[in-house]
Amino acid sequence: MTIAVGDRLPQTTFRVLTDEGPTPRTTDDIFKGRRVLLVGVPGAFTPACHRNHAPGFVANVDAFKAKGIDAVAITSVNDVFVLGAWAKALGAEGKVEFLSDGNAEFARATGLLFDGSGFGLGPRSQRYALVANDGVVELLSVEEAAGQVQVSSAESILENL
Repeated sequence: MTIAVGDRLPQTTFRVLTDEGPTPRTTDDIFKGRRVLLVGVPGAFTPACHRNHAPGFVANVDAFKAKGIDAVAITSVNDVFVLGAWAKALGAEGKVEFLSDGNAEFARATGLLFDGSGFGLGPRSQRYALVANDGVVELLSVEEAAGQVQVSSAESILENL
């Protein structure tokens, strides 16, 4: 079952790249006591994610914060090192948090997993954007197709906040 507005985010553990190396961070570590905009993408460096989706969130961090968002985060079913390289490539270090869901635990637990095996990608996150306030979903926009960037775009989310 897919997570919905009003649901609490499931307890899972992400990995983030820090100066000390890969570091585990739980759902509570990230969402407790904060209003967080979480963007789910099928894959770092993939064309739609890299060119059309993630850059809008990086460019609009201040606009999101002006609308009451405490943090912007991006998650993907990629390893923590790939997400670290992607953050650098996007110029997002210190602006956006990158959360590795390398084993697809969060994507699976939220019901936002899709099978990209037909493209040689294996299990992946659907493309979405959600806002969680203290871990409870208050806005959820899921794309119908992985290559689309419409309802989950930075511009669309800004309009709906």
